[in-house]
Formats: sequence, structure tokens, C-alpha cells
Amino acid sequence: MGAMKAEPQDEHRWLQQLVGRWTFESEAQMGPGQPPIKSSGKETVRSIGGLWVIADGEGTMPDGNPATMIMTLGYDPKKGRFVGTWLGSMMTLMWVYDGFLDAGRKVLTLEAEGPSFTDESKTAKYRDIITLESTDHRILTSRVLGEDGTWTEFMTAHYRRIG
Repeated sequence: MGAMKAEPQDEHRWLQQLVGRWTFESEAQMGPGQPPIKSSGKETVRSIGGLWVIADGEGTMPDGNPATMIMTLGYDPKKGRFVGTWLGSMMTLMWVYDGFLDAGRKVLTLEAEGPSFTDESKTAKYRDIITLESTDHRILTSRVLGEDGTWTEFMTAHYRRIG
């Protein structure tokens, strides 16, 4: 396995900024004219060999039931893209990420495809965008691409470091 040893690159080091313990508060807009749904929870992010990060999240669903979420993130130097997955205890779909970092190295945009909100027989394009506000505060915004070609933000979560 010696020849398989990968050395972390700048992009891998960028991901290590997420390592630690966090609390989050989120607000989701489920449809026009509906009040936003708020939830909160905690997340622990750990490093795998300096190449990957795994985020283990726990929170509460709008109906009060507990939710567990797991996000994996890494960087594929061959593709020149960030890669990852997201899964949650509330759905059977594993979201697969393909992402890129902005020029200022503060915003990671993760693109995925999943079921459309309006018609579950169709798929839609989604973006989960991680913005580093500071070393102790990051924001996750989720957007969906409408059939009219415009991106609509439907969820925002603020993560604050606690350890």
C-alpha cells in the first residue's frame, strides 16, 4: 500500500477548517406562503487522513422527531473537483456532491441532483453552498434550480464552533 499514499493538497487542507464541534440553527422555506421551519442541532466533523472530512450531525425534524445526517467531503485531484455525499435518517436518497471552490477560497459550492420538490417523478439540480464567515462561523445555504432556470434558496443554516 506504500505506493497508494496520497499527500494532502491545498484543497484537502481547506476542508480541514471544518474539523471540530459545531452547533447549528437552520431555517427552511418549504413553500410560498408557508412559515419558515426552524431546527437546530449539533455536528462533529472529523478528519480521515487529512484527505477527507466526515460531518456527523444530529438535530430535530420539524415534527419533533430526531434526525441524523452524515456528510463526507474530499477532493479528487484527477477531476480537479471536490467530491462527497450527504445522507439523512429522513430519506432513502444518498446525495452525491460534485463541487468547486471560489477564487477567494471562502465559498465551496457543492452540486447534486435529487427529486424535484414540485414533482417527485422528476429530478432537479441542487447546490449546497458552504461559506466560511470566520474560523468559528460558517453558513450552509441550499438552493434548487427551477424549471424557469432560476436558483431559489430554500434553506440556510448557521454553524458556530463550540470546540
